[in-house]
Amino acid sequence: MFHIFMTAVNAIVPIVLLILLGYILKRVGFLSKDFLKVGNKLVFNVCLPAMLFVNIYSIDDFASVDWGLVVYAVIAVLVLFGIGIVVSVLTTRDDRRRGVILQCIYRSNFAIIGISLAASLAGDAAGALEKVNGVVAIIQAFTIPMFNILAVISLTIFIKPESLADESGNIPEGVKKHTDVGKILFGIVKNPLIIGIAAGLVMVGLRYAERALWGEAVFTLKGDLTFLYNALDSLRQVSTPLALIVLGGQFEFSAVKGMTKEIVVGVVFRIVIAPLLGVGCAVLLSEFTPLFSFGQTEYPALISLFGTPVAVSSAIMATEMKNDEQLAGQLVVWSSILSVFTLFFEVFILMSCGLLAV
Repeated sequence: MFHIFMTAVNAIVPIVLLILLGYILKRVGFLSKDFLKVGNKLVFNVCLPAMLFVNIYSIDDFASVDWGLVVYAVIAVLVLFGIGIVVSVLTTRDDRRRGVILQCIYRSNFAIIGISLAASLAGDAAGALEKVNGVVAIIQAFTIPMFNILAVISLTIFIKPESLADESGNIPEGVKKHTDVGKILFGIVKNPLIIGIAAGLVMVGLRYAERALWGEAVFTLKGDLTFLYNALDSLRQVSTPLALIVLGGQFEFSAVKGMTKEIVVGVVFRIVIAPLLGVGCAVLLSEFTPLFSFGQTEYPALISLFGTPVAVSSAIMATEMKNDEQLAGQLVVWSSILSVFTLFFEVFILMSCGLLAV
């Protein structure tokens, strides 16, 4: 039992320490707001796309994709999205807050904390880390574009121009532009994370086509352009620690007066209800039905997908799309802090049940 406890601690605490390091460095004045702003852009526009590209590129070919896992992950996210619509409507009458709560319920921080957590839970068996990374890459290829597309829907379906009027009833100039879904979707297509995933999928597809035509891959990025692959891989390695430090530096324990209910609802659904449904149903379906078969390779990825806090980029999108950016920021902060305890509990339970490597 103590070994399980220490394994769970070793999987989660390093992530927390990096976030805490960022928070402390910001508070002592070592990290400036300008650095954090630039660091966040560097992670979002350069490091994370490189990491996603390398992770997708590591997929041997499309034949290795566990489509059952993909189908389950996609359906589970859509179910959470549907639940989120109902919950957000029942929680608040403020249109600018409904989309923020909805986004919090289904959208996890899978691109940053989730990847690091899944790797930590892979275990020490030979090839375990490589297998888990492959599963994570496959789920990323489908869920991260989903998260971005659903975010556009979440942050537009409740907003009406009159909802954004100031105290004098004036509607800010240019407000109608953010409700132009076509333009927003075009912006999402240009999202660096989606570009990284798309580029990785193209490379996997080319490799698959080469093998189909000639029996082997004639050209590979890793083998023929090693210098470029190594550069991208270096960005991949720095992306997670830098993102966690920047995330810690962005923590602001500002007042929550007037939005306590919304924060509680969003956080509870994000780090308690979502993993309970997402991971819990996976266990039940795998153990008691022939529909799916999940094991120690898949559960780290599922915990990371459903159990991690709301994505940091959710607050950025909320601001850009005229939703309540203050509530979005608070949800990022509190779901990140409290997920330390809920993730520990989830990992400990699954390890005790033999569903995670010990």
